[in-house]
Order: sequence, then structure tokens, then C-alpha cells
Amino acid sequence: MKKAMNMKINHGGDDLFLNRLFSYLQNQLTITIEEIKPIRKKVFYVKATDEDFILKGFSTFSRLKQQEDFVTSLKEKGFLKTYSFYQLAKYPPLQFEGSFYGCLEYIQPSDHSFTFHHQQDQQEGLYLLNDFHSATENMAKQFEQGLPQFNQFAKWNERLTIFFNNLPIIKYYVQKEIINELLVWANWSLKGIQAEDNFFQSGKKVILHGDVAHHNFLRANNDELHLIDFDLISIGLPHSDYLQYANRILPNLQWSFKELEGIKIIHPFMLEKGFLYGLGYPTDIFREWNRSIRERSHLQQEKIQQLLHITVGQFKQRQDFFKELQNKVE
Repeated sequence: MKKAMNMKINHGGDDLFLNRLFSYLQNQLTITIEEIKPIRKKVFYVKATDEDFILKGFSTFSRLKQQEDFVTSLKEKGFLKTYSFYQLAKYPPLQFEGSFYGCLEYIQPSDHSFTFHHQQDQQEGLYLLNDFHSATENMAKQFEQGLPQFNQFAKWNERLTIFFNNLPIIKYYVQKEIINELLVWANWSLKGIQAEDNFFQSGKKVILHGDVAHHNFLRANNDELHLIDFDLISIGLPHSDYLQYANRILPNLQWSFKELEGIKIIHPFMLEKGFLYGLGYPTDIFREWNRSIRERSHLQQEKIQQLLHITVGQFKQRQDFFKELQNKVE
């Protein structure tokens, strides 16, 4: 007799869907499931009798296979600090309600989570990212047909356009003087990126991670740091990941040019005009406003407070940082 499911609702997901998913998996997998817990959309923690794992949905079978092939190749190139894919289905692939599901290794997390608040974690994350780039430099050619070529200007120009279209809503919350200055910073950055096109186009290509947020660095219970979630990988130059990483940690450096410049892996890039132009782009502000308006989460009090903190609360520090960038470039 099959065990009843111990279902814990976490980040959304209704009982009916989880019951259907549970029944489907029990028929398709070679192991017995004890519990399914939603983590986020199409991502679940699954407790089984033999092995816990993460169940993750992909939009197409080719996308699932690409991720499996990428992680396998990554480990073959010597980058071991990430998850593996498990083959647990009797008749792969797992296809449920329009998505294709893969079974990922569950990495038991440490009680001491990775955070950009701590200098040691900031440094460790950069070294891990550097190791990732070293491995993927030898994989770029293998995956170039299936992955997009990353274009820094195009990505940020599109983000600016969406932000501009959202201004009727944003103006309700943020004074026009701040908005106008954000647009000045963005235009200065994009013009500089165009002028320094060689910096962004020439050099040894790697596979970029594309989403170096703190939650994609997972500290395991043996204290080793792992890099996870490769949904946004693309072909490009390493400094695009480092630009994003720098933007992620700058609030914890109080937007200090000197502090950022003092980080060993970042330091060589701080001597490049193209990188300095990139640092001027308010990517996190645009990203968070665009996402919140798309998802309508800006209507929630907690979310709007977070948006106002990065847009208004940090404005003076960002303004000083931008002025220093301009002086360095000139």
C-alpha cells in the first residue's frame, strides 16, 4: 500500500495540484515518496525513503536535457561544487501538466547560510564564480549552438525601456528628481558601454551563470560553498557576471568605490573604463521595479518598502558613487 503524502505548503501551490503530482510521481519513480514541499514555482523538495531530492520543472524537454548535459559536462571539467541530476524515473522523461521535470541532488544546507552581508562570503562567492568560469571556458564551444550570446547593451537597454514604460506607476511613489537622475545614470552607462564595445565583445568566452544572487550560492552542511541554478546561462565574457556580482554586494559595502576596488578579483576590472561604465547602470532598481509591477507585488506594503529602500533610501550613497565613477572615467 502506498504511503499517504505528508504535504507541507510553503511558497504557494494548492493541495489538489500537489496530490495529482504526488500520484503521478509514485507511478513514475523507482522510489517511494514520503513528502513533497513546494519551494517556488515548479520547484519542490521531495523526501523519499531512499534519497531526498529536488524536483524541478522545465518548459521543454530540450531545456531539461540541456541543463542535464551542462551539469554533467561541468563536473567532467572539474567543477564539482554543484548538484547532479538523478535518473529516478522508470520511463523518462517526467512530463506533468505541461512541464518536464528533472530530479536534482538535494544538497543539505548549512545552518550558516551564505550572505552578501559578510565580507568572507563575498570573497568566497567570487572565488567560486572564478572557478566556474575557468571550467566553462573549456565548454563554451560545446554549448555555443544551444545558448544565447550575452549582449550587455541590449539586455540593459531593454530593461531601461521597460522601466521607462512603467514610469506612470513609479512616479506615484518616487519623486521625479530621483527618477530623472536614475535615467541620467542609465544613459551615461549605456553610451559608455557602446563606446567601450571592445571590452564587452573581445576576449575569451565562458558560459556565464547570469544570476549571481545570494540564493544561488548554497553552503552545504560540510561548509563547502556550491553554485546552483543555471537557468540563465549564456555565452559571454566573465566580467558580465562580475558586474552583476559587484552590483549585488555594493549595498553591503555602503556603495564605497574604495571597498569594491580593494577586492582582489574585482580590482583588475576597476581599471577598465567599460567596467566602470557598467557599474553606473542602476540595474537592481530597474530590475526590481519592473518585476514588481509585472507581478503586481508593488501593491504589497512590504514590497513597496523594499523598493523605496533601494531607490530612495540608498540614493545619496549611490549618487556619491556615481560621481566617483565619472571622475575615474574622465
